Amino acid sequence: MPYSYVSYLDCPKCGETYDVNTVQQLCTCGAPLLVNYDLEQLKDNLKPDELKDREDSLWRYHELLPVANCKNVISLGEGMTPLVEMSKLGSELGIKNLYMKDEGIIPTGSFKARGAAVGVSKAKELGVTELAMPTNGNAGAAWALYAARAGIKSTIAMPIDAPEITRKETAVSGANLYLVDGLISDAGKIIGKYVKDNQLYDVSTLKEPYRIEGKKTMGLEIAEQMDWEIPDVILYPTGGGVGLIGIYKALNELKELGWIKGKLPRLVAVQAAGCAPIVKAWKENKTESDFWPNSQTTAFGINVPKALGDFLVLEAIYQTGGCAIAVEDEAMLEEQEKISSMEGAFVCPEGAAAFAAVRDLRNNGWFHDEESVVVLNTGAGIKYPNTVQVEVPTLNKEAKI
Repeated sequence: MPYSYVSYLDCPKCGETYDVNTVQQLCTCGAPLLVNYDLEQLKDNLKPDELKDREDSLWRYHELLPVANCKNVISLGEGMTPLVEMSKLGSELGIKNLYMKDEGIIPTGSFKARGAAVGVSKAKELGVTELAMPTNGNAGAAWALYAARAGIKSTIAMPIDAPEITRKETAVSGANLYLVDGLISDAGKIIGKYVKDNQLYDVSTLKEPYRIEGKKTMGLEIAEQMDWEIPDVILYPTGGGVGLIGIYKALNELKELGWIKGKLPRLVAVQAAGCAPIVKAWKENKTESDFWPNSQTTAFGINVPKALGDFLVLEAIYQTGGCAIAVEDEAMLEEQEKISSMEGAFVCPEGAAAFAAVRDLRNNGWFHDEESVVVLNTGAGIKYPNTVQVEVPTLNKEAKI
């Protein structure tokens, strides 16, 4: 059996196909490319039960990943994060089956490690020696660290107010790090020119095809962890939306393989009220979003004014009967504190936004108490220390409590 059943790349807009064995960026029409696999052949050669004895990392699904030779895999053991039952919070909300897919314990402290692991591994296989990208923080840190492990140079630009810890992660990796006095969209323009001038590999969100493949393993894991009985609803904090696109892609591939049955979960894109282009487009029944001016939110990871793959995010929502919802910063921070005190989980602001969205949707009757609901917490709360403000009493050495 081959290590991977990767076949070719294609454009979801114009249908043009591309070779998976050479460096590819966007389609000539400007759209992102998607990876295709020989699922008919894989269906005959692999059954779900065969996964049970494999390593507890996302590479357990290597047949459905784009790296053709296992020698090119760059890994820190990422994947197979826990699916945690949130019984106390679920009881308060009136949801019997509420779960959190906790990406906070993955290497580099966020789900971005998934995209970096697969993207960097494929870059190594294709002979890439230097890559570049803009980032809101976590993605840049992950790609810089995995690139260092692969022996690939990296250049990263991030907004000047990106979380300090992600700046340090990126810098300590040996990457060429630049801070930009602006948003990720401004950093993207600078990186775009740098890439063009120096003929570098651009790993900006969806400008290479393989980040999606790493992110889709969240969907593969959820299905396996639920014994191939998929949930009714999956909520995902959405900036660039690659994780939601990936989960939708994973579920469709599993359905084609015959590993899951029935309707796909309703997918929910959660955004911040201060940056909600996908929500606006969904409410207006559009297939693409408009640039969101003056975007601002505490949930820095979803502060993306215009996503390149917005049409793919919206397609996933429409095709599954899902929705898009915006959450105020105050609500997400209240939810973050509630989850910590009730469930002992210190989630990131983006994950808290997704839980706040559950609360809003439950109150609006969008799903009922018997449905199973999975929420993606995309990173560790400790990566955002400034989002929590506390006043703690100080005791002298002789004091009593």
